Amino acid sequence: MSSLSGDQMVASQRASFETLSDVWTKAFGCIEKLTELNVRAVKSTLAENQAIASTALSTKDPQELFALQTQRAQAAMEEAQSYWRHVWNIVVSTQAELATSAEAQFKTRLRDTQAFVDTVASNAPAGTEAAVSALQSAVTAASEATSATIDASKKAAEQAVEIAENNIDAAASASDRVTRQAAEQVKAATKK
Repeated sequence: MSSLSGDQMVASQRASFETLSDVWTKAFGCIEKLTELNVRAVKSTLAENQAIASTALSTKDPQELFALQTQRAQAAMEEAQSYWRHVWNIVVSTQAELATSAEAQFKTRLRDTQAFVDTVASNAPAGTEAAVSALQSAVTAASEATSATIDASKKAAEQAVEIAENNIDAAASASDRVTRQAAEQVKAATKK
């Protein structure tokens, strides 16, 4: 005997389809943002390279050319860091949206499961109270365990984001320091 009606089955399938559609929409939104970022980066790089080539061709002093290359290297490092920060922000925000959506779907499924268990309990024949109680306990335990897992996953994701951001900041600082040192060496060499 099944306690699920045809309407409940259709509603469940509709909810699954809407969930899948939501996930695809978020994933394609992420792809769209990354594509827009890449198009802007390519356009910017082409324009900068054209300006640099024009400047390099008009430079008569080799030291000026070397200084131009150093300045461009420093700018390229900063642009790369900015680019990867944007990529990181897009990916992290999409991941957060997907996690929020998954959590909402979990809560909906949990309510549906609890409603199903309540229906089974109210329609259970006499003498099955122990089995119904065991089913209710199992659903409650699974719900609590899953909620704890979701909370732990959220905390772990937040920590991973924080660690990654700290690593990005440390790498950016180190590369800035190295690039500045190289630029200072070039300036010192061109003054001689």
